[in-house]
Amino acid sequence: ILDVYFRVAHDPTERDRQGPDDGTQYRSEIFYATPAQARVAKATIARLDASHAFARPIVTLVAPLRAFYPAEAYHQHFVDRNPNYPYVVVNDLPKLAQLGRDFPKLVKPAASAADGDPAR
Repeated sequence: ILDVYFRVAHDPTERDRQGPDDGTQYRSEIFYATPAQARVAKATIARLDASHAFARPIVTLVAPLRAFYPAEAYHQHFVDRNPNYPYVVVNDLPKLAQLGRDFPKLVKPAASAADGDPAR
């Protein structure tokens, strides 16, 4: 999952932003629940920085998980329900296409409304 996070989800070298979104709430951060998770995250960042996987240093923070808050209902399955929304078209669909190219085993075939998918 860290490979997806660093290679597809966002640019981990941008401080306090994700694509067009700017501010501390958009910072690159990994939250760990166990010391082992923290070690893996920090080792991954060190490996990527040492290999110069990115043109700039990774600024992703690694911090303990204090709480988890599910996104509001309107955010759930947003891309599925709003595939033509401009933000989705410009920012999310290219990432989903890259995910399919780089990690095809992680991508499930798209379901259709006729399949009875309750998210649609």
